[in-house]
Parts: sequence; C-alpha cells; structure tokens
Amino acid sequence: MPALRTYVIVGSSIAAAAAIATAAIVLITTNSDAANPGAVVARLPEPVSSSAWTEGKPLPTPRTEVAGAAVDGKIYMIGGFDRTGRAVPTVEVYDPAADEWRAAAPVPHPLHHAAAASYNGTLYVVGGYLEDNTPSNKLLSYDPKTNTWQEKRAPMPTARGALAAGFVNGTLYAVGGVGSSFGSPSAPLASNEAYDPRTDSWTQKAPMPTPRQHLAAATLDGKLYVMGGRIDSLSSNLDANEAYDPEQDAWAELAHMPSKRGGLAAAAAGSAIYVFGGEAPEGTFRNNEGYDLETGSWTGAPEMPTGRHGLAAVALGSKVYVIGGGPQPGLTVSGANEAFSIT
Repeated sequence: MPALRTYVIVGSSIAAAAAIATAAIVLITTNSDAANPGAVVARLPEPVSSSAWTEGKPLPTPRTEVAGAAVDGKIYMIGGFDRTGRAVPTVEVYDPAADEWRAAAPVPHPLHHAAAASYNGTLYVVGGYLEDNTPSNKLLSYDPKTNTWQEKRAPMPTARGALAAGFVNGTLYAVGGVGSSFGSPSAPLASNEAYDPRTDSWTQKAPMPTPRQHLAAATLDGKLYVMGGRIDSLSSNLDANEAYDPEQDAWAELAHMPSKRGGLAAAAAGSAIYVFGGEAPEGTFRNNEGYDLETGSWTGAPEMPTGRHGLAAVALGSKVYVIGGGPQPGLTVSGANEAFSIT
C-alpha cells in the first residue's frame, strides 16, 4: 500500500441537493457529466497531486446504479439508469490497454442496483431491481468467449436490490440489500447467501452484524470485506466495516470508516481495500479511503476527480478504475472513467 495521508471530514451543503433527503428517485437533467464543484462533502486539508488519477475514455452510455466487474483484463459495466431515468440492459466493455469501449450482448432484462463479480472466466450478475422496480432473485452469467448470457442458474433465495457481492475461493457471497420494491420503505437486510457454481446451489450463511443497503464489498486474502451503506434515507449513512471469514462462517467487526457513506464502491488492490464516492443529502463524496489489512487502519488517499454515487470500482493490476455513477444525489448520470494508481 502506498504512503497515504490521513484527513479530516468537514461538512458543506449544496442548495440544489437540499431537498433530496430520501432514497426516492429524483430526476435531474444536466448538460455535463462533470461533477458540480460544490457537490463535495469531504476534502483533504491540503491540495492533492492529480498524478494519482488519470482519465480514460468515458463510458459510452452514461449511467448510475451500475454493476461492474473484470474478466480477462476487460471491465464490464452492466445495467443501471440512463439519463432519461430508465433502467437499461446495456453492457459495455472497457479495454484499459487500448483505452477503448465496445458493446457486448445486453443482459436478458433491464436491471439497476445489481451486483457483479467474476470467477474462472465467467461474469456473474445477481439481484438488483427489474424494470418495474421489483427486487430480483435472478443469477445471470455471461461467457465472454461466446458473448452470451445464461439465466437458468439457481435463483438467489432472497430477492433484493442495492446489495453487494464477491467471490471467495470459488464461492459467490451476496450480502445485504433491500427486499422491497425500489423507493418503498423497507428495513435493510443482513442476508448472507452463498452460491456454488459447481453445484448450482445456494446456502444460507451467517448474517452480517449490521443490516444495510447501498453497501460496498471487496474480497482479499480469503475474506469478504463489507463497508459503508445506509439504513434507508441518504441521512442514515453508516461507517461500518465488517469482514466475513467463510472458513469459520463468522464475521468480525473492524475499524470503522473515517466517513459515513452509502452508495459507494470498493475494490481490493495490494494489501488494501479502497472505498470510493457515495452520497449524502448535502451532495456526493469525492472520498477515497484505504483500509490496510496489515495495520488494520484507515488512511485518506487522493480524492476522486469527480464525486459520484452509484458507481463501480474495479481493480486491474496496479490501478482501480472508477466508472459511471451520479454526480449529484438521486438520479443523475455520469460517463466518468477515472483510474487511481496504487503505486
């Protein structure tokens, strides 16, 4: 993990976002995919070198509440809301080496707030909300070699959206989320359900200590790390940091995040997990915070150039690619494609 600087969270407010205090959809049209300069609710106390971040070719279809994962060195961006507020089945593939995007076969049905992960050359997409905003229990898989989707896999026991997922030792773990229709009041879930691709079966596992939705997850060293999220509205963000050990079927509570954030994204790189973005009633976050597994501590890393929520973070090599999302709370979209260099 590189040398990072600890920072202090300071509050600010944005008049344009003051009315957005719940999880309901609010459609805001913009003429630019750049973040509002005032929509930053946390800053490092001194200027940050921009050399840690580089800008790639933008996502062709700007979207928020997307799912993202990498297969064979390519990043797949799945579903989400487009700028009209419509859920889409769009899948676009980014090749970092060429800095080029291409279209792939769309998912079988429009999805938003789903989770994605990859294993053994296959991309998996689980849960989310369908076009009518009902939660999904579908598990979809995509074969990049044939550019085809399969939806005949065993369904997830608990239909839910705004969940997180990750593979540990060949098993997919789907955690948290909400089991009611999108925008409806509902208690967050502590669900932890495991899918074995070899047997096409699901197993109930020990629930998370902290039920939550709009959370982030990443896997490292044989464990699933689950960070942030919220209870319901944007004002109920959490700083929880919990690790699941599949061998023990047990959770451990770890050092809390420096900031409370929901609608964020996470990725593991080196010996650390980096957590990006998120939203609150006051605006979106540019925060980039790293949790070092070796020290069990958090440090602040160079901020994202574009604050966003509902984004995807995908690690490849020594970089984390932070793509898509909304630059304002609620339903806004961005095509931002920004890469954070770990070394």
